[in-house]
Amino acid sequence: MRKVEKRAKMCLALAAVLFLGIVVYTWRFVTHGEEWASFYGNLQIYTDGKINRGTVYDRNNVMLMDCTPDGILYSDDAEIRKATVHAVGDPKGNVSTGAINMWKGELIGYDLLNGTYDTTMEGKKIRLTIDSEACRTAYEYLSWRTGTVGVFNYKTGEILCMVSTPTFDPAYEEPDVTDEDEAAVYFNNFLLGTMTPGSTFKLVTAAAAINELGDLSDWEYDCEGHEDFGPDRIACTKAHGTVGFEDALAVSCNCAFGELSREIGATALASQTQGVGLTSSVDVDGILTAAGSFTFPEDNDVMLSWAGIGQAKDLVNPCSMMVYVGAIANGGEAIRPTLISSSNILKKLGGGKSLGRYLSEETAFKLRQMMKNNVEVTYGAYNYGDLDIYAKSGTAEVGDREDGWFVGFIDNEAYPLAFVVWVRGGGTGYEVCGPIARDVLNTIIANN
Repeated sequence: MRKVEKRAKMCLALAAVLFLGIVVYTWRFVTHGEEWASFYGNLQIYTDGKINRGTVYDRNNVMLMDCTPDGILYSDDAEIRKATVHAVGDPKGNVSTGAINMWKGELIGYDLLNGTYDTTMEGKKIRLTIDSEACRTAYEYLSWRTGTVGVFNYKTGEILCMVSTPTFDPAYEEPDVTDEDEAAVYFNNFLLGTMTPGSTFKLVTAAAAINELGDLSDWEYDCEGHEDFGPDRIACTKAHGTVGFEDALAVSCNCAFGELSREIGATALASQTQGVGLTSSVDVDGILTAAGSFTFPEDNDVMLSWAGIGQAKDLVNPCSMMVYVGAIANGGEAIRPTLISSSNILKKLGGGKSLGRYLSEETAFKLRQMMKNNVEVTYGAYNYGDLDIYAKSGTAEVGDREDGWFVGFIDNEAYPLAFVVWVRGGGTGYEVCGPIARDVLNTIIANN
C-alpha cells in the first residue's frame, strides 16, 4: 500500500511539473511566438537574408517599401526614400526604429493560430501615419545638415512628419558616407536623440513659475544684459531693460528666467520637468524614446539659473518636447504619439491614448497666450502666412556651436498639429527653423 501511495505522489508531482511546463510554454509561445516565427532561419519568409513579403505605405497610400521574393523595393523617388528611411527601415535592420525592424510580425502576416502561413505569399500592408510629401519638404531643408523635424496631431497622436538627418538611401546596399558618419545616418534623432534645449525649456520654467509663484501680472525684472555672481555671469544677448513675465519669454531674457528659476527653486523646477514628461521615455508603438536628463542644484544659484534657462546639463528628447507643446495646445492633456495608422473611427473621433494631464487648463491657457505673444512680438506673424501659430524659439549653446530650435503648434480645428524642429549648428532658432516648420505644416494641410 505504501508503494502505491508513494508512486501516486510521484505521478502527481510529475503531472504538476508537466502542467507547469505547459503553462510556461504557452505563455512564452503567446509572448514570443512572433519573434520565433520571424527568425532569420525561416526560409519561408526570407530570401537571401531579407524579408520577402509585406508592404509599407504612408498615410495617403504612397508605397514606401515593398518586400518581395526578388528583393526589397522602395519608392522611385530618391528624396522620399531618404526622408522616410528612419520610419521605414533598411534591409539589414541597421535603423532600429524602422517598420521592417519594429513591426516585422505585422509585415509578414504572423498570427497566433497560423504562424507565418500565407497562401498569397504577399504578407500584410502596414500603413504609417507619416505624410511622405511633408517628410520630403523637411528633408529638402535638412539634407545637408544634421537635424530633425517632427509634427503630430495633438488630438489623435498621429505623427505626420518624422525626419532625421544625416540620412541615406536604403535602395543601395551600403550608405554613401564615410565610416565615421555611418552610425549617424542610422540614428533617429527625433526618437532616440537628446539635445540641449536652449530657450525652448523656458516653457517649462514658465509653467513652474505660474504654478509656484501665483499671480505674475506685476512681476518685473530690470535686465542690464548680464547678472554677475562673483566670477560667474548670467548673460543675455542684449540689455532688455524692464521686462514683465510675458515679455521676458517673448524676448527670451536669460537674466529674467534665471531670476525666476531661483525664485521657483530647484525642487519645484525638477518636479515640473518630470511632470511634463521630459525625464521619461515615450512609448511610440513599442519604440521607447530616449529619456531626457536634467540637474537642478540646490546649492548653486548660477547652475540652477542656467538649468532653468535651458542650458547647463539639460538634455531633452525632441519627441518628448513635441508632446509637451502638444499638451499646451490640448488644454494640458498629453496624447501618446503613434506611427501606425488606425482605421478605428472611435480613435479619430475621441482622440488618441492619453499620457495624462501634464498641466492644468489654466496653466496651459496662460502658456498659449505667451506663445502667441512670442510670435507677434518677436518672430513676426506675417512670416507664417495663414497659419495661426504659437511658438517658442531656442538657440542652444553647445561648446562653440549654436543649435537652433523651434517648437509650437497651430490653432486649427481641422489640423490640430504640434511641431518640433532642431538644427545642429543652425544658429538663431526662429530664423532657421521657423521657415522649416511653416513649409512642412503647409505641406501637410495641402496634402491631407
